[in-house]
Amino acid sequence: MKTPAAPTLQTGRLILRRPAPGDWPAFRDFMMSDRATFFHQQGNLGSIWRSFAAELGHWDIFGCGMWAVTLRGDDTALGLIGPWTPPDWPETEIGWMIFDAATEGTGIASEAARASLTHAFNVLGWTTAVSYIHPDNTRSVALAEKLGAVRDPKAPRPANYDDSAVWRHHAPNTDH
Repeated sequence: MKTPAAPTLQTGRLILRRPAPGDWPAFRDFMMSDRATFFHQQGNLGSIWRSFAAELGHWDIFGCGMWAVTLRGDDTALGLIGPWTPPDWPETEIGWMIFDAATEGTGIASEAARASLTHAFNVLGWTTAVSYIHPDNTRSVALAEKLGAVRDPKAPRPANYDDSAVWRHHAPNTDH
């Protein structure tokens, strides 16, 4: 069975493309670092490898997934941002991770996350999405709020994510 081509998204500065095996070193280095403290696989090479393989396979199984975010004219993956819907997730998620600390604070995450949300709502037909964020992950909480998400204390969380809070993104022009 042939897998449909993944859409590539473009913003003013960015290209969001399907992740590729060559993105593994940047993903691995980020997940092995202290910057990945809030990710459950942080520091465990085997779990990190399986997590990256899941990022690649998510596209094949579900036809969508997190995009590798690159600057226009440079194919180096700066992070992964986009839809994430594992079968054991209670809701559809927009997730994000920026690999290099030097990229944080440049607006790349918000630009890519906005494009991802627009795609999820307008192309995938989602009416809501969540982001599961540890409350101490202040940068991710700030990004969720910048995107207009609100904390939803009644929303379910994935198993083993009891330490995370749920931030809800609503589709434009929907009642909430």
